[in-house]
Amino acid sequence: MMSKFVLLLMRSLTHLPLAWVRSLGTLLGWVLYALVVSRRHVVETNLRVCFPTLSDDALHQRTRQVFVCFAQAWLDRGWLWHAKPKVLHERLHLCGALEELAGNDPVVIFAPHFVGLDAGWTALTLQMPRQFTTIYTNQANPVMDAWFLKSRQRFGKARLFGRTDGVRSIVAALRAGDPLYLLPDMNFGPNESVFVPFYGISAATVPSLSRFAKLGHAKVVPVITRMTNRGYSVEIMPAWTNFPGESQDSDTAQMNRLLQSYIDRMPEQYYWVHKRFKDRPPGEPDLYA
Repeated sequence: MMSKFVLLLMRSLTHLPLAWVRSLGTLLGWVLYALVVSRRHVVETNLRVCFPTLSDDALHQRTRQVFVCFAQAWLDRGWLWHAKPKVLHERLHLCGALEELAGNDPVVIFAPHFVGLDAGWTALTLQMPRQFTTIYTNQANPVMDAWFLKSRQRFGKARLFGRTDGVRSIVAALRAGDPLYLLPDMNFGPNESVFVPFYGISAATVPSLSRFAKLGHAKVVPVITRMTNRGYSVEIMPAWTNFPGESQDSDTAQMNRLLQSYIDRMPEQYYWVHKRFKDRPPGEPDLYA
């Protein structure tokens, strides 16, 4: 019952001006910051580790900004997933090296976990004349899971692979010319991960970007989505050169280095609510204890 009420509320946001939705997101972010103490600790720990020069006041301020951006992006899904295409065209601005996604060459899109991740996906599937694929993790709540699946397949014959589908199907689609929207910058556990630096701290990171680029004979094109007052700016960046390289470890370390440069442009919009350093190399202490 609660899930259905949430969906009804999200659909109702479609009819509000964007400024009103963002104001509600600001209020929700402050509430979450005050009440969800355990997740606030995660955000503060991540920021303290990655930005050690921040003063306590600056750390708390940035933590509040993270919660506000997170909440605003969550409420934006109401119009992202239910508004008419005309509204989406007005609020989602594709820019940058659009030519990188032209044609049918195999492309792996590096889409880091900024809060506008779904806005970037929606913009590409709505405005680019290609069929995009991505890897989907099922939600525990079946009502929300159905909503996520339907909404992310709203435009462009988008194809969502489950994590149980295996690599072969994903690579076949990639080689056939369907760009893969990949989100490899999270800690998904030590299995099949490598420990490489992220802001100078050893972080378990899946080397899937390098792996899929090699298997698919594909170039890697970063797509960075920034929340703005008018909606979202979705920047398609030039393809990386000399990637993939000789080893998955060096490729994954390079990915993290470049990711840091993107985060530094808008640190409050990165997904710091995730325990990025949950898994530690042998002998290293738990950073969230």
